[in-house]
Amino acid sequence: MDYKRLEKIAKGFANHRRIEILELLEKRPVSLSQISTILKVNIKTAGEHTRRLESSGLIKKKYKGREVVHSISDLGLDILTFLRKLE
Repeated sequence: MDYKRLEKIAKGFANHRRIEILELLEKRPVSLSQISTILKVNIKTAGEHTRRLESSGLIKKKYKGREVVHSISDLGLDILTFLRKLE
């Protein structure tokens, strides 16, 4: 078992705002500005949360011209399933 990788994943979703972003991306891919608007957070804050989610493998980025669209990864979906079992 790769404990350091598991720690990185756990730290990636260990924030209520990041869990909200995962749930948002489960519905459809969205841009950073859309995440900021929908969740009513500063764009820099949203950017930091998406950076951490992406570095832990929970979301993916796709560049479309000048815009970056975020989508949830298979691992991100697995984490949401896990979190819903904890509710």
